[in-house]
Amino acid sequence: MTTLVPFVRVSDSSPAPSPACDAVVVIGNFDGVHRGHQAVLSEAVRDAGAHGQGAVVLTFDPHPAAVVSGGAPPLLTTLERRAELVLRLGVDRIYARHFDAAFAAWSPDRFVRELVHGALRAKVVSVGENFRFGAKRAGDMSMLRALGSELGFEVRVHALARDAVGTFSSTRARMCIAAGDLDGATEVLGRPHALSGVVGHGAKRGRTIGFPTANLESVPEMLPPDGVYAVVIDRLEGTSGRSARALARGVMNVGVRPTLAGVAGSGEPARTIEAHLFDFDGDLYEAMLRVHLVARLRDERKLAGLDALKEQIARDVVAARIAVAGVPVQGAAFG
Repeated sequence: MTTLVPFVRVSDSSPAPSPACDAVVVIGNFDGVHRGHQAVLSEAVRDAGAHGQGAVVLTFDPHPAAVVSGGAPPLLTTLERRAELVLRLGVDRIYARHFDAAFAAWSPDRFVRELVHGALRAKVVSVGENFRFGAKRAGDMSMLRALGSELGFEVRVHALARDAVGTFSSTRARMCIAAGDLDGATEVLGRPHALSGVVGHGAKRGRTIGFPTANLESVPEMLPPDGVYAVVIDRLEGTSGRSARALARGVMNVGVRPTLAGVAGSGEPARTIEAHLFDFDGDLYEAMLRVHLVARLRDERKLAGLDALKEQIARDVVAARIAVAGVPVQGAAFG
């Protein structure tokens, strides 16, 4: 089992407590905690350890674009998952600053003096080369360096990490997921993209054809295209899913279940996320699961009827077992 270390939520009414020592502060959204993020955070952890400092991350929730631009991009990782992934890299603490209209209006000067320098005790501020801060993104690198010179912290600007395809970025990961390119998303993220949600009761039709499923509801992360996927599944436990326990390998369908919708004679079908767990027999209703998307097997399609559907699912199970055969089933497998 892996356990999520608590992180600190910060707002005007609940300010950041001062860290126990001076800190290397890394600032960013970190959605996805992709390989570029990982490189910067790992370097910060090494630098902090070498100088007896703490490694601290400052991130924002919700995504600033949700407040200043009227719409955030699709989510790769929840705030809790971001904290889990960041802390696994050796970061001492992650502060999630509540981002609202009042905070968006903070001047660049106030942002640095009050939060970064004052509350977080930054001796080093580590940011990406495209970092902007303060109201209307008015703060730039020259302003940050000038404030650092005045207040006594060093500014380190990191080039964007890349591979032969291009820069590692949350945008690139989203493009891969939207295209159903799970290998591409895994290359950017350094692990498979994952979905999380609570198991609802559903229509229980899978059980009637020999393939019971766990129906995920309220999934906050970006969905891949409709289709069938080989997956590895964790069970999340504790407040907000603060620990992960290995559960099973499986096969998952994302889509509108066109064959079953036709049999049921229903109206406009709703999109569902249903996972069939291999070699598992238990009650998962109301449980919170995390489903790692290991491989895309095929598109969703309408079949001739229930017999054809059962035959196709059986083939999907065989294909999924092959796809996940070498994948360890453990909560930390993709940490």
